[in-house]
Amino acid sequence: MSATDSQTDSPRGLALAIATYVFWGFLPLYMREMAHIPPFEIIAHRILWSLPIALAVVASRGGLDKVVQTLRQPALVRMAALTAVLISVNWLIYVWAVTNGRAIETALGYYINPLFSVALGALLLGETLTRPQIAAIALAAAAVLLMTFSAGGLPGVAIGLTLSWGLYAFCKRRLPLPANEGFTVEILVLVLPALGYVLWLAATGRGHFGANLHDTAFLVGAGAVTAIPLMMYANAAKLIRLSTIGILQYIAPTLIFLTAVLIFHEPFGGVRRIAFPMIWAALAIYSATLLRRRPARG
Repeated sequence: MSATDSQTDSPRGLALAIATYVFWGFLPLYMREMAHIPPFEIIAHRILWSLPIALAVVASRGGLDKVVQTLRQPALVRMAALTAVLISVNWLIYVWAVTNGRAIETALGYYINPLFSVALGALLLGETLTRPQIAAIALAAAAVLLMTFSAGGLPGVAIGLTLSWGLYAFCKRRLPLPANEGFTVEILVLVLPALGYVLWLAATGRGHFGANLHDTAFLVGAGAVTAIPLMMYANAAKLIRLSTIGILQYIAPTLIFLTAVLIFHEPFGGVRRIAFPMIWAALAIYSATLLRRRPARG
């Protein structure tokens, strides 16, 4: 069953989606264990150690031929290179923010992202917005402006995450590859620069890989925490409706927000106490439009 040919959600799809978003919601706890490691080094190892997992999954599903065929087509490789750069930028901003005590801003970015994607669809694809959707986008924009005026500048982390992920998702839709094969091609595009950087760090004595068991284990594990949830999500998306994904996706930023405030003790006061409820209200309006579009069962 797929989300596109059924009016119901598969229990397996729901379980996979919820597990993925919960995993992403608690990912800052893992990343904070590497707060002393430069973000570029963490990203390089995320790429390197994602590759064997991605290849194993694709091979188990008979998709290696598709990957090889793609690598022989320069136009597709260029498209994959673009999406690879966008997801790398997203990872870099995320890792830097979490390891520098700004996890709450990553939550804001991922809250805003679905509304940005809706606006992007309207601007670039000519998709029609309903009045409630326009109101939701306007309310979220007002919240961002409020924080901008209060801080004297744009909330860079949130805006960076929103733009990089939104554009990644937009461009990814135009890459004519199944999700797992597409992810594998993206990693293959990035693997040589990542390997070169890690080797340079090792040669200059600046790398953390091999320095001690803790750092080595967490850098290797960065591949698993990158590849596994992405591939879980890719499979979940085929088994549940888009509207269900649209609502479930708020699990991750909510858990990131709670982790930032309750565990990392990041400040949540002043204008944030006004702006975040505005974002939540915008998301509630947007979610209501998704629920109204659900087809009736029976």
